Amino acid sequence: MINLDVTIMDQPYRLSCQEGGERTLREAVHYLDSKMKALRDSGKVKGNDRIAVMAALSVAAEFLSVKSTGPLSGLSILEVKEKIDAMHHVLDSALTPQENLF
Repeated sequence: MINLDVTIMDQPYRLSCQEGGERTLREAVHYLDSKMKALRDSGKVKGNDRIAVMAALSVAAEFLSVKSTGPLSGLSILEVKEKIDAMHHVLDSALTPQENLF
């Protein structure tokens, strides 16, 4: 585990993540921070607690709408990533011999 220092809505946080997961965590922090700041700046939601809850609901709704449609609807994001990685491996295995032909 490694620690990352991040800022969400101008508040510092120290978060832990698995080694190699820093980029994903930083992207998640950036995405959440932008959602929360947009809610704050709209003036429609007051108070950090309410902003956090509304941002969480927005992100959850986006996740569920993406997850519930398409041929991969029953899979988690991790399972989709594993399938994509497996497809890359198959393609690389198939294409590598072709590179030697030229």
